[in-house]
Amino acid sequence: MSNSTPRRDFLKGSGAAGAGLMITTSKIAFGSQANSAMTLGLIGCGNRGMYVSGIFAKHEFLKINAICDIYDDKIAAATQKYSGSKSYKNYKDLLATNVDAVYIATPAFLHPEHVEAAILAKKHIFCEKPVGVDAAGCKRVIAAAKKADPTKRISFDFQQRYGKDYNKVYDLVKSGALGPIQMVRAAWLGNGPAIKSGHAASEERIRNWFFYRELSGDILIEQDCHNIDVVHWFVGKHPVRVSGYGGRLARQYGDIYDNIALSYQFDDGRTFSYSANQFGAGTGWSDVSETFICEKGTVNVGRRGYTIFRPKMPNEVAETKYDITQDAVNQFIDGARTGKLENFANDAAVSTLTAFMGLRSAVEGREMTWSDVWNG
Repeated sequence: MSNSTPRRDFLKGSGAAGAGLMITTSKIAFGSQANSAMTLGLIGCGNRGMYVSGIFAKHEFLKINAICDIYDDKIAAATQKYSGSKSYKNYKDLLATNVDAVYIATPAFLHPEHVEAAILAKKHIFCEKPVGVDAAGCKRVIAAAKKADPTKRISFDFQQRYGKDYNKVYDLVKSGALGPIQMVRAAWLGNGPAIKSGHAASEERIRNWFFYRELSGDILIEQDCHNIDVVHWFVGKHPVRVSGYGGRLARQYGDIYDNIALSYQFDDGRTFSYSANQFGAGTGWSDVSETFICEKGTVNVGRRGYTIFRPKMPNEVAETKYDITQDAVNQFIDGARTGKLENFANDAAVSTLTAFMGLRSAVEGREMTWSDVWNG
């Protein structure tokens, strides 16, 4: 596979006509009328799983009736929150039930295994990002998604793709009103998660999985893949090479970076500059956004809103006053219920692989190409 592997090579054979493509079908989504409730199983009852499942639970046409975690304290907390739900310690037992959909919120290194199993179980799937922590995991999901039931929705929690304000900016850029994108910069300069304590030593690596590169993919894959996915979405393709550096200036725990800087390049020569850190609490400043510098203007967009800059015109500013995860969850539920489906696995995997390419460059101290990542 060449450095500029066409995206169609990733999409070929997918259950959907293309990665992330919305497919409307007249068939009933899961064997019941469109106004009936959908059932969901939660796999992974940690902080993120409990938070996002709470958004799911607020939807009038969804009921959480199954939960799964390997730890008793997590099961107890989830059972208390979702009374009447059945609990499991093995995700395969939950997948064997008749739930319509699953929300996968397990540690990142487990996503390929769990997504593949959920596809084989013919469930609608909403999985936390990233797709995996390495190329092998991403390839596993790509292969599984090609064999997915085309009547099932496969979504990943790249919230920006579903955010209303993000889509307004995307439509503007794609309309050509600002001219073509000429250069991109993005950043996640902020904080990282808290270190968990109070558990047995034997549980340390899983309880604090984020802080171990082997389990999380480092900050670049686990967290910063959000920015990278937005760039992939807006530009419409992945970069083909990258050079970068990472370091640990403040972090004393685990083996992941707390700062990283990367320079990506696309096959047409356009560049994408990226930077991230996780010591924002001590700086008094943060920036989590993407900036697209176009021929006739510039847009800066983030979860808090967007600003559109045009020469000799007042800036257009909009504020996003809610968590756009709500948009991702609601579109997933409504789409699965009414037959507005997507198979987002391929594009999500490409975004994750782009992050993995950057991480390898920083760790190995050399330029990394798409071919290196795909074939290595």
